[in-house]
Amino acid sequence: MDVIIYHNPDCGTSRNTLGLIRNAGVEPHIIEYLKTPPSRALLAQLIERAGLTARSILREKGTPYADLGLDNPDLADNALLDAMMAHPILINRPLVVSPEGVKLCRPSEAVLELLPPQQGEFVKEDGERVTDEHGRRVATA
Repeated sequence: MDVIIYHNPDCGTSRNTLGLIRNAGVEPHIIEYLKTPPSRALLAQLIERAGLTARSILREKGTPYADLGLDNPDLADNALLDAMMAHPILINRPLVVSPEGVKLCRPSEAVLELLPPQQGEFVKEDGERVTDEHGRRVATA
């Protein structure tokens, strides 16, 4: 299975998502999008394929979101895409592409919809158990 993850290794959600991909027996193509951002056309295509809007993929925390006035609801998608191209940190992560579709994987277990079954237990960095030793999803409280 061919899987691509737009990854930030400094992000726990992104690291957990990568771990879940690997726990499904898949070694993805890893694109560190802060070093190698997608082109504007590709980003627009990924957003569309995920069924999202440019605004819904904007990251606010730890970014120049407020300084750039991106909270203005009158800004069109083109302006938001321009901002993401100028400041890739504004692109929320991780975005995952698989034959099953494109998804912004927040929370990380959202990636399970795009993957073959898990091959064993997976525990997130914070200690939350996602799958058991048989790869079955563990119910959350």
